[in-house]
Amino acid sequence: MSTFVKPYGDTRDDGKVQLSFTLPIDWNEAADEAARQLVTKMGFAEVAVAEGRRIASGFSFFVVYASSPVAVDVDAIVAPTARALAMSMDEIDAFVRERIGRKIRVAGACIGTDAHTVGIDAILNMKGYKGDYGLERYKEFETFNLGSQVSVEELAQFAKDERIDALLASQVVTQKGSDIANFTALAELLEAEGVRDSVLLIAGGPRVTNLLATELGYDAGFGRGTVPSDVAAFVAQRLAERIHA
Repeated sequence: MSTFVKPYGDTRDDGKVQLSFTLPIDWNEAADEAARQLVTKMGFAEVAVAEGRRIASGFSFFVVYASSPVAVDVDAIVAPTARALAMSMDEIDAFVRERIGRKIRVAGACIGTDAHTVGIDAILNMKGYKGDYGLERYKEFETFNLGSQVSVEELAQFAKDERIDALLASQVVTQKGSDIANFTALAELLEAEGVRDSVLLIAGGPRVTNLLATELGYDAGFGRGTVPSDVAAFVAQRLAERIHA
């Protein structure tokens, strides 16, 4: 079977996709046609406007179905995961006692102006997420949840002052690349402060991938579907590797 794949809609390899977007024009039939022509110019075929409507004065929203002519070779894609060998909370605590011999100091925050704490709370708060307890419940972790709207300067200084082993930076808001800018600024600041090599730096958020995080200079990235033990296992195992290297 070919490793080249296309989007699947009604039948295999039909390339069917759904696009949604806003145009800064009032809605009418000509606006529907403008949306259709726009998607056609993007390289799609069999373009059909399924929904077009006014959402505000001078703005219209569209849902368009179309077929893509392109495919991707999935076997040629390299995107390693940060999820380490699966371990339970008790197994991770035992691993830390045996291989590290002290508590791991972890701090996390939503950086920049981001006030969305659901993700960082799911990882750090004692109750955790999906029945998977947060890092505050681990006996061998000392956890600091700094909350939301924490500047990169504040977070970097905290990591330096408190001798943090692992730093978790979370971003949900991605408008105009604010997440990339903040993640990059934090990594660069830690480097400038001379503490980057002593801190495991982890990025998190619904649009974060491990590949993106490592490209930005982070040790790992965790996105959708992450549970606390994923992060705890990675931190414990990577820290043990550094200690025993």
